Amino acid sequence: MSEITLDETKLKELLKTAIFELLQEQKELFSELVTEVLEDIGMENAIKEGENTEIVSREEIFKILDRKP
Repeated sequence: MSEITLDETKLKELLKTAIFELLQEQKELFSELVTEVLEDIGMENAIKEGENTEIVSREEIFKILDRKP
């Protein structure tokens, strides 16, 4: 079996090309992944913000949600 030798620059270029092709071929999957990550970050930020605010009753929340614009 023959041995393959790659220098660091060539290896980086091959990895970049492979990742780019993967992203092009799997656009929908990648888009869903990014969307989920952004939603998770938003939820984490909302939870942190909520920890520093006053407690509100369930009834008050539903009153706000039932308001007409």
